[in-house]
Amino acid sequence: MPMQGQRIRDFGLEPGVLPTGQWNAITDVAGVLVGQVTLIEGDSIRTGVTAILPHPDNIFLQKVPAAIHIGNGFGKLMGISQVQELGNIETPIVLTNTLAVPTAANATIEYVLDKNKDVRSVNAVVGETNDGYLNDIRGRHVQEHHVSQAIAEAVSGPVQEGNVGAGTGTRCFGWKGGIGTSSRKLPGTVGGFTVGVLVQTNFGGVLQIDGMPVGKELGKFYMSDQLNEDADGSCMIVVATDAPLDARNLERLAKRAMLGLARTGGLASNGSGDYVIAFSTAASLRIPYYIGSDLYETKTLHNDQISPLFLATIEATEEAILNSLIAANTMVGYKGRKIEALPMNRVKEIFKKYGR
Repeated sequence: MPMQGQRIRDFGLEPGVLPTGQWNAITDVAGVLVGQVTLIEGDSIRTGVTAILPHPDNIFLQKVPAAIHIGNGFGKLMGISQVQELGNIETPIVLTNTLAVPTAANATIEYVLDKNKDVRSVNAVVGETNDGYLNDIRGRHVQEHHVSQAIAEAVSGPVQEGNVGAGTGTRCFGWKGGIGTSSRKLPGTVGGFTVGVLVQTNFGGVLQIDGMPVGKELGKFYMSDQLNEDADGSCMIVVATDAPLDARNLERLAKRAMLGLARTGGLASNGSGDYVIAFSTAASLRIPYYIGSDLYETKTLHNDQISPLFLATIEATEEAILNSLIAANTMVGYKGRKIEALPMNRVKEIFKKYGR
């Protein structure tokens, strides 16, 4: 059984061709902070909150360019229309469970109002996946103070993965899912930019690890004769980069994250809410709340220079999803339901079978 904290690279595999950042996490993008609150109580509460801050300054006063791509829209992402319309994000990005979205939004709005005394409109960005199999989701146990705590405690550095934060009660490919993260660093010859990805995995399909048909080998996959594993669920994907990209090219970046999901065997099924939120931390592109000029002048990366960032996004998304699985532990929750961790001893034998 994998212990929390293990990652795909602990088993000798290095998905993709690009190098990772220092922590192989979304926080490798300078300025990005992550905070998490995990709720594991009694025999039925298995949920939590994960907050991602694009930078440590006042986000409302210094908004960041952003875009959202819908892989499949069976979900409840709050704040999407204003991001699509204006091309920026003005609050922390909060992930939680489906029925906690309004609560998380209230706490996020309060966070912004507390910091900005004259504000009368806030577009909170809150995403979710449904953890109702392992968690008593109707109990609505996530409270505003949990969200406030996650935001307040957000830090740089390594990011805890697996059964934590918004990933506490999730499942993926029939196994225990959770929070996962990864990053890629581009060579200096193509800008030296960093891309970081964080995922909340709660979806199905046919698991592949670095190209190997692990789900098929384990006999647990969607459309299997042995077990008709459900492919529905959701995956929230947050992509951060320090590359100077506007909303248009950030949306193009977000689309490529779905290719990373596909590499792991996900299929964005009919009942899946798969959303990608992408933003740039480039200080030169921040959008000020108080305008000093009628013109907003920026310099952004040329279209011809963006393909390396596409590759970085695909690779980091793939690895983040795999890390969410490998870091997660077996969990028993609501009504005694049990989701096993991915059996890494068996998976290692599959690696050997395929010469890895």
